Amino acid sequence: MPDESVKVAVRVRPFNQREKDRSAKLIIKMQGQMTSISNPEAPNEEPKSFSFDYSYWSHDGFKERSDGILEPAGGSNYSSQRRVFEDLGQGVLDNAFEGYNCSLFAYGQTGSGKSYSMVGYGQNKGIVPITCDEMFKSIDKNTDSNKRFEVTFSMLEIYNEQVRDLLSKDNPKGGLNVRQNPKLGLFYVENLKRVPVGSYAEIEKRTEQGTASRTVASTNMNATSSRAHTVVTITFDQIIKSESGSETKKSSVMNLVDLAGSERADSTGATGDRLKEGANINKSLSALGNVISALADLSMGTKKKIMVPYRDSILTKLLQNALGGNSKTIMIAALSPADINYDETLSTLRYADRAKKIKNKAVVNENPLDKLIRELKEENERLKKAMEGGGVMMQEGAGLTPEELEKMRKQMEEDIRAQLMANQAMLADNEESWNEKLAEARTETDKIDTGGADDKRKNKEPYLINLNEDPMLSGVICHFLNNGETSVGRKDASPVPNICLSGLSIQKQHAVIFNKKGVIEIESVSGSGSKTKINGLPLTGRKALCHKDRILFGSNHMYVLMNPLKPDTADNSLPKEITWEYAQKEIAQVKGFATGSAGLSKEQQIVQEQVLEILPMVSEVNAVSEELNKQKSFEVVLISAAAQEGGDVTQSQASKVTVKMKNLLNGNTWLWERGKFITRRYLIQELYQKFLDGEDVSNIPKEQDPFWEPTEDVLIGTSNLFLQSLSYCLDFMDTLNISDYKGQEEGQLKVKLEPCDNKGKPIDEEAFVDDPHELLNKPYHFKLTVETANIHKSRFSKGILVKYSVKNNGKMEEVKTPTMKNTLTPTFNHSKVISIPKLKQENLDFFESGCITLSVYGIQEDTMPDPKLLKLNTRELRQMETMENTTANASGRRATMFGNEIASDTSHLKTEVVLLQRKYERLQQKERRMQQICEEWSKKPDGEKEFEPFYRAVSAVANSTGTRLKTRVQMLNQDGKHVGDGDTISLFVFDENEHELAQEASQNNGVVDYHKVAKHHYPDLQTSKAKTDSVIQEKDDSQGDQDSFGSVDLAPYMNTANSQDSADRSKKFSQNGKRTAFLSDINTKREAIKPVRNAVSEYSANKTSTATNGKRPSSAENNKTESSACVIQ
Repeated sequence: MPDESVKVAVRVRPFNQREKDRSAKLIIKMQGQMTSISNPEAPNEEPKSFSFDYSYWSHDGFKERSDGILEPAGGSNYSSQRRVFEDLGQGVLDNAFEGYNCSLFAYGQTGSGKSYSMVGYGQNKGIVPITCDEMFKSIDKNTDSNKRFEVTFSMLEIYNEQVRDLLSKDNPKGGLNVRQNPKLGLFYVENLKRVPVGSYAEIEKRTEQGTASRTVASTNMNATSSRAHTVVTITFDQIIKSESGSETKKSSVMNLVDLAGSERADSTGATGDRLKEGANINKSLSALGNVISALADLSMGTKKKIMVPYRDSILTKLLQNALGGNSKTIMIAALSPADINYDETLSTLRYADRAKKIKNKAVVNENPLDKLIRELKEENERLKKAMEGGGVMMQEGAGLTPEELEKMRKQMEEDIRAQLMANQAMLADNEESWNEKLAEARTETDKIDTGGADDKRKNKEPYLINLNEDPMLSGVICHFLNNGETSVGRKDASPVPNICLSGLSIQKQHAVIFNKKGVIEIESVSGSGSKTKINGLPLTGRKALCHKDRILFGSNHMYVLMNPLKPDTADNSLPKEITWEYAQKEIAQVKGFATGSAGLSKEQQIVQEQVLEILPMVSEVNAVSEELNKQKSFEVVLISAAAQEGGDVTQSQASKVTVKMKNLLNGNTWLWERGKFITRRYLIQELYQKFLDGEDVSNIPKEQDPFWEPTEDVLIGTSNLFLQSLSYCLDFMDTLNISDYKGQEEGQLKVKLEPCDNKGKPIDEEAFVDDPHELLNKPYHFKLTVETANIHKSRFSKGILVKYSVKNNGKMEEVKTPTMKNTLTPTFNHSKVISIPKLKQENLDFFESGCITLSVYGIQEDTMPDPKLLKLNTRELRQMETMENTTANASGRRATMFGNEIASDTSHLKTEVVLLQRKYERLQQKERRMQQICEEWSKKPDGEKEFEPFYRAVSAVANSTGTRLKTRVQMLNQDGKHVGDGDTISLFVFDENEHELAQEASQNNGVVDYHKVAKHHYPDLQTSKAKTDSVIQEKDDSQGDQDSFGSVDLAPYMNTANSQDSADRSKKFSQNGKRTAFLSDINTKREAIKPVRNAVSEYSANKTSTATNGKRPSSAENNKTESSACVIQ
């Protein structure tokens, strides 16, 4: 048969409720076989288009029949479950009857609809059940007495590179072994249970058994369903008897694979973790991607010699035949339609586009039955001789050491031994009649309790029904509450509880549920220390339960109480169906986290989703820490853009979701990025599973312990240095608050910012400019000096340093001060000259609204803890920490929620005060010059008072911004004699001839003769520096909060934050202090000048109306400027 490409289909689901709540935008379009995706961040960008064998639009355009089945509405292009089966499943079935191996696997991110397409939901059956149902319908229609059918069913799960048989209660530690057939080279699962089935009902029951097994494992934390692959294998044999009486076997293996969520490994940010390689979370999907890429290259002929890496993971070993061998293969890629999932959806489309290039060569698996039996016996004899002859002889391999050769030889011997046993089992199966095997399997199947008989009881009796993060696993476990008491606990308790649970934080005697004629109450067992939550709140004492109440036992067991006897007790605000997501949101709300999405940006929505995802994980890891007594605690921390190292408050940088791990013995802390925490969480799960299996995990090497981390510098806090003063060539010195991610003050940092030359020499104050645009297209240099720090907490005295990032000569540069040890008041005096070769508008914009974030770090060491703490276990240590935090937070979150915001406003205001000071000085000199002119004019005799010259002089001053000129003032000694060449000073000239004076200064090295500007020199006004310094060195006493969710931009996520608070605080702050004093003084000066300006304006208007040429006097015209920088509007 010629090569046949893998068929690829894509299917887009409807918006889920969360996406509807967030008003998600649709990014997927389909037309025929073409699927296109639009980038929501670039609406003008051309959509990316892909062509597939099938593009299924299941987003909208459907209606629900009375029986619950969804079908297309009139005229819509909606693709129903039936249509998908007819295109894909029917082909699998037809190929199976022809004797071809078939594979169908679903790919996509968690929640994209893979399981819906494969398995279905409710009445809307997926491809797998419809295919099985149609297969047995075809078998039942068979009328050929010379043809019989044998069907076997198996179901397994691959999680963390371990294989678990979902149809067996007994799975060995470490999972089932995967072996390779020495003859065929194919891989198989050793001792996997293959159950004979004779009807679709039996397959359905076995599927429910496997699903229940997955649910229990997921709840006990053995596996997380979104990270596990489920493989259903149906072996379909047709035995055909010929006229001569010989039998031929036509065999087909159907692999139906529901892959784990395809979230990209790099999107979680797990880079740099020392234990990343030890975590097998995404190993199989990464390996599958590599296999698909290699096979695509082979099929296209782009590379001739390619090693396809099937051996890199368990999944690719088992799918070797499906992907690159004797199989007809179909892939269905599930797509999310929402803009928030653009990156993941695009990744899925590219993955599918790569897969369609693979070509397979499928052949009919048809052989005479006696030939198969004969070949099996011959192979067994060869294998026995090889084993009896001392094993397999290994030839020396290139580059292999004797130890590696010996290891390979032993591995091959194990594979041969396993294959020998498998062959003997197959021979034994052939000797036992099919009917006997089927009858035995049916007896076992009938004993499986899938809860179908309990549907009638659900209408009459109260019961608990489970919730799971995987919707396919919700509603699988049901516990009825009989009249009287129902005990909840572990199976090793005595007496054995009515409801047996296992896993994290489940006590032997956990809780008791009371049922008195439909009135349900629950109570924790006294003294057990059990953790139970009702509707997100911890259970204390005895509590009455209502219909649809949510109950969390321990850390993982989530149930909903359904009480058909008292349905009216349910809260009217509850949704029709309680989901896992709803229950988790409820828990988050109780912790103070708002789950509404109104008004949130896309970045904030992503952050919210990540926090909702990670909160239950943190609770779980804390429970493991307590149970294994690891003396560590974990909490979710949101770090705002301003508080991030190298963060830029001017950009729309999103908050970062992190997890803080704290050593409860010595107070050392670590901040893990979300991806690193998720990786560690899986390793912690694996460690806990070993503990449950009876292994001693108390003495594992610390390098292998996911709870251990070497000490590292800890971020004490950050300070934002605003650069507004640089726009005006002003020096700026400030004492900045150091605020941690909560907004809590951790100390102060004294810094200095000053314009300088390229060698770092400060330029004098005369470089001050009124208009920042005067600096454009010129070289610019400034020096940032970190002078001293004052840190509050003594545990940081081991060492303190400061880091920041800045663009120097067009390149980002990381700057770090020396580490100052054994002090809480380090003196750094560390300077860095930053150069801008050619100042551009973007640089000015950054000066005006940007800042440099200075990150202050403390050195941590493994110190000996207080001996008293060593006597406490992890639970007691966490309780003590909680009490301390509660005491520290007694002042409440609202008082300090905006600590960082006020600190930032303070820095802006201090810079603004300096600028206002400069403008104030100029305004003083302008006012003094006007008074001088008026005084001179008033002293003249009436006969000499000519109004025209007076008008020109006043008009020139009123309409001028002033010209800054330098001159030299001679200093006098005690005898009244001149000393030296004099001091150079600068002053502003407001006069009709300032233009001529400026020209003279430019011809005389920038200096003008003092006698020509003496009347503009007011020594009593030269006090700006003293005033400025006194303003700058004021200390702000604002404090931050101690709440774990107190970072600066958390307001959108918190229930307790009032959006008006920030504006009110900033407004109140800006109306106090030095800034208001200066504004008031400046406005007073404005009022003093106003009558003169009004008189000038009035006279000017009169003159204009009477003058023949309608022009203002030339002197005023020469001195008029486009804007008056000295007037504060």
